Amino acid sequence: MLRSDTGKLSLILLMTPFLLWIVLLILLPQLGITFVSLREKIGPRQYEFGFGNYIAFIQEPIYWNTLLRTAWMSILVTVMSLFVGFPIAFYIAKIAKRRSRVGLFLLCLIPLWVSDLVRAFGWIVLLRETGLISGALQYVGLINGPVEMLYNDVTVVIGLVYTVVLFMIVPLVSTLDGMDNAMLEAGYNLGGNRLTVFRRIIVPYAMPGIVSGCIIVFMLTAGSYLTPILLGGKNSMWFTEMIYDQFITRYNWEAGAAFGVLLLGFTSLVIWLGLKLTGQNLASTVARD
Repeated sequence: MLRSDTGKLSLILLMTPFLLWIVLLILLPQLGITFVSLREKIGPRQYEFGFGNYIAFIQEPIYWNTLLRTAWMSILVTVMSLFVGFPIAFYIAKIAKRRSRVGLFLLCLIPLWVSDLVRAFGWIVLLRETGLISGALQYVGLINGPVEMLYNDVTVVIGLVYTVVLFMIVPLVSTLDGMDNAMLEAGYNLGGNRLTVFRRIIVPYAMPGIVSGCIIVFMLTAGSYLTPILLGGKNSMWFTEMIYDQFITRYNWEAGAAFGVLLLGFTSLVIWLGLKLTGQNLASTVARD
């Protein structure tokens, strides 16, 4: 009996910090934002509850067009991160020697040693009109004058992929590391070529890691602010910029809160559709027997 009570107390002590973190930093702020989004300002310090902020969003095409554009660009970044991260993850998990895995992981972690702001300014130094790449192209004679490579969608996508690709690699490595090499050998012994083994064995086994990585990357990309603004300039058309503009520039907290709730709801819907299309669920992406 004493041993059982000790186990329960230990479980409570272990779970309390996690539960406090979930409640105080996630649930309560989200409930507060939802509450603010339902307030309609009818006069100085006078509010009434309603869906006016959401109706205003629907009635303004630039708002929901920007939301759809952000979602589309986030999906593109997620797909590109998967194509870039999967070969790296497979090499680390199944090809590289155990001693070199730590070094390879360290190389992947290096970009996280600096903030998003510093990384974005690094891309600006490389891609601006007087940057290193433009200067190098002029030096070798490929171009006649300075070329501005910033402030376009391609630059934004490259910067975002560079920022979030690690969050695709980590779950893929964790999943692929548990795959028995005998499965691959059996596939080749049964007459399968590399493409068949990849399509019939590797991808199905890695699907939980693929889905979990895509969820993390998509949410991080859709909620990104600094990289799209700094690399995309005034024409970035990113939804988080509109949220910032409502809160800080216009001081319209009610509309900004509604935009935040809509962004969370829309990205959650996209993730739900992705899970349905892949036949996965959240439980299978978190842990696998």
